[in-house]
This record gives sequence, structure tokens and C-alpha cells, in this order.
Amino acid sequence: MNKNRTFFKVSALLTALAACVPATVTAQDALPVVTTFSILGDMVKRIGGNAVSVTTLVGRNGDTHVYQPTPADAKAVRKASILFTNGLEFEGWLDRLAEAAEFNGELIVTTNGIETIALQEHGDEHEGKNHEDDAHEDDRHADSKDSHEQGAVDNGSDAHEDDEHKAEGHDDDEHEDGHDDHHHGEFDPHGWQSLKNASVYVDNITAALAKASPENATTFYQNRAAYMADIESLDTQIKDMISALPASARTIVTSHDAFQYFGRDYGITFLAPQGLSTESEASARDVAQLIRQIRADSISAVFVENVADPRLVQQIARETGSVVGGKLFPGALSNEGGPAGTYLDLMHHNAATIVTALTSAKKP
Repeated sequence: MNKNRTFFKVSALLTALAACVPATVTAQDALPVVTTFSILGDMVKRIGGNAVSVTTLVGRNGDTHVYQPTPADAKAVRKASILFTNGLEFEGWLDRLAEAAEFNGELIVTTNGIETIALQEHGDEHEGKNHEDDAHEDDRHADSKDSHEQGAVDNGSDAHEDDEHKAEGHDDDEHEDGHDDHHHGEFDPHGWQSLKNASVYVDNITAALAKASPENATTFYQNRAAYMADIESLDTQIKDMISALPASARTIVTSHDAFQYFGRDYGITFLAPQGLSTESEASARDVAQLIRQIRADSISAVFVENVADPRLVQQIARETGSVVGGKLFPGALSNEGGPAGTYLDLMHHNAATIVTALTSAKKP
């Protein structure tokens, strides 16, 4: 009898203790979400942890500008509770994919609320504008079902029919310097290149996850707090790194125009032979003008990118005597364990690579 009483007491104690321990989230219970590219995927994983199952469409070292969705992508989107997108017309193929997938979940535009840079002629001073929740991006998505054909996931020429139409003779979509930015709206879409903007991305992601999975909201907000502390710490570190550079040595050349937010935050001037998209082609006039500017301003370093063909930048370096300062990561993570394995690694690597090159490069 005493043994039975002891057994029941121990059993009750174990039951009480078990109630105090949070239930483990299994893969089957995890919230299914889709992110459009690897940087967003990393952010969502950092905040969501094991409570979220993340599928990323454009993977590591992938170029979102030229990506073509697959049937597997449509299947993942169809099953997702949340579809996280950068917005600002960065993913020109997304509306077609969401339409084909019959996506009925929540679309989260992670750039809502960032301080955007308005598109102007290349080389002009950029002006910031606040991108509110009711901005044109949401309206564009809401109208997408009327503006795209049914069942439109296509890896062939039809997938870019509108882009090709715009490219053929529609000069009003091109800047006067020859850069064709018809793939984007009126703002630079590369908002993640600002750590200040990254905090807005994180807030938007956290709020969406907490709404979709309220039982895990506490965990999401705890992860957010830790992530924000790391973002703020890195921001301070990068400012300290760049502050050591003289103002006269803060102009560099990259493959395409993806670093204007970084430049605005840290006082670096970025020049690029290509426009905002890796799909745009630099004209001979653009390249010649850039070479003249490099020589005239004694620009000491040029950089290749993980998502762009390096040959043009390498040619410019040879003709100007500038140093190829290394590889930057504008919009895609490196392989895991590489120099840009996470978003914060990417930002630190880019800053350190730029500072090292500008500090050690010889003037042409």
C-alpha cells in the first residue's frame, strides 16, 4: 500500500514538472512559411527557430533578379501559411508564381516601413522616403490576379514576356545614362544593405510570425530582442571600421548598383557599370565614362560579386590599374560556413572587405 502511495506521489510530481516544460515543436507542428531569397530565409530562421519550417525559393549564391520559378516552388507556396517577400518589385516573378500556386496565405512585404532610396539618375544624390504599409507594393499585389495570365509558372520565354516587351524600344523606362531599371519600381529594392532597415525587416517578420502562431509569440519576441542587439552591435562596429578611412578614399566600383543603402549609412560612394538589376547590360558609353571617372578621381579599388559575372569588373581593373579588392555579397548568402553564411556575416564581410581594400590598395 505504501509503495502504491509513493508511486502515485512520484507520478503526480512528474506530471506537474512536465506541465512546466514547454512542449517541443515537432517538424509536423512547425509553421510552414516561404521566403523569396536567402537573406530573408536567414532572418526568418533566426526569429522563428524550430517553431517555423522555412522554404527559401532563391537559395545561397542565387540571383533573385533573374530567377525563374519551378513547379516545386509553386507547391511550396501553395502550402505556406506566410509568404515573406522583399517587395519594392525586387522579385519581378513573384506575382506570377503566387497566382499559379493559388496562394491563399498571408503575404508579408518585409520592406514596409523602411527608409527607402528613390530611383534617380545614376550618380545623383538619392533621397529617402518612408515606405508605409499602404504603399504601392500592397496595391500592386492586390491587383496582380487581374494583370497576369492564369497558371503562369513558366521557365521558358513566356515567363519574361512582359520584361522582353519593355526591353524592346521602351526608352522611357531607361535612365538617361543607359541603365535599364524597368525591373523595379520607383525605389531601390536592396533595402537589406542597411542595418537600420534590417531592424524594420525583423519587426515585420516577428509580428507576422506571432500573429500566425500566437502560442510561440513569446519565443519569437525573445529571438527578436537577441537579433536586434546583434544588429545594433554590428552597425556600431561597421561605423568604427569605416570611420578610419579618409573621406577622399571612400569611392569604389562594384558590378551592379546594389549598395546605395550601405553607402548612405556609412558614407561610401558606390559606382557600377550595371544598373539595379544584374539583367541590365552596361553600354560601351557607360563603361568608358566609368573608366574616365576612375582615372580622374584615382579610385583605387573595384569589387566583383557572387551573383554577377566578374569579367567586366576585371576588365575595368586592368584598364585603370585599380585593384580587385575582393568579392562582395549584394543579395545572396554564400554557402554555409562561407564568408557570408548568415545575413550578419554578409554585412560584416562586405564592410571588412571594403575597408581592407581601401586601406591597402595603391593609387592608380
